[in-house]
Amino acid sequence: MDLVTVRWFLAVAELGHVTNAATELRVSQPGLSRAIARLERELGVPLFDRAGRGVVLSRYGEVFAEHARRLVAEEELARRALAQAADPERGEVSLAFLHTQGPSFVPDLIRRYRLDHPGVTFRLSEGRSERILGMILDGSADLAITSPCPDDASLVWHPLVVERLQLAVPAGHRLAGRRRASVRDVLDDPFVAFLKGAGLRVIAEELFRLAGARPKIAFEGEETTTVRGLVAAGLGVAVVAPLRPDEEVPGVRHITLEEPAAVRTIGLAWARARTRPPAVEGFRRFVTGGDHPPIQ
Repeated sequence: MDLVTVRWFLAVAELGHVTNAATELRVSQPGLSRAIARLERELGVPLFDRAGRGVVLSRYGEVFAEHARRLVAEEELARRALAQAADPERGEVSLAFLHTQGPSFVPDLIRRYRLDHPGVTFRLSEGRSERILGMILDGSADLAITSPCPDDASLVWHPLVVERLQLAVPAGHRLAGRRRASVRDVLDDPFVAFLKGAGLRVIAEELFRLAGARPKIAFEGEETTTVRGLVAAGLGVAVVAPLRPDEEVPGVRHITLEEPAAVRTIGLAWARARTRPPAVEGFRRFVTGGDHPPIQ
């Protein structure tokens, strides 16, 4: 098994079509088909099933794909580490982070780091906590800014900042004029939730559990802008991260949640046993070097 064929397999798995994958890889379609067939013979199992004019991963293919991504990521990490060993000031940091940290927190960290390390570049990815932790585990990201603390012994997590969460309600909501509120005030309201796997979804469900109820989920959204948009349309209320001081969302009022548990700690995560290239280690030390900030 060679890594070129493994990469070709992953391209077919992602695109779901051999011809399209061959075009993207700039190889012939028959050559790609033969390479996949050889890989299947070597592994002794079919990796793809037919689906109309395309293909989908078989049960065996799904298992192999998980390990194939790690193989490719480890090879890329090895190449980067070797290239950067002689010059850590010109390396690359692959950083994954929560959507809510994209507007200001992450850009400010990178800006301040690059003042003294202008040659270091960054490859950025946004997503839910579940996805970005997966990127750390499979090696496609070096570091992740996420919440809550991951329940995985193979990961290290360092707290950075604690946020006081807010209740987002429509502008015409009965609570819109309040500065503070409790989840108990909206137990009967339709609730706009983040998708499962999101850290804010976990915290919101726990807040409702502590209040002796379950949220009446009417809609689900992946990004904060979507969730707030649904609230602005009068379709429910939501538990969200705090607004930035200069931020406003038309049609939505944000109320500080008073429950002690209505907080989330944002932290930096990395793989405990994985070798970090010098540029990555330098940024990790920079981010984790400050004091633990107070609750905002």
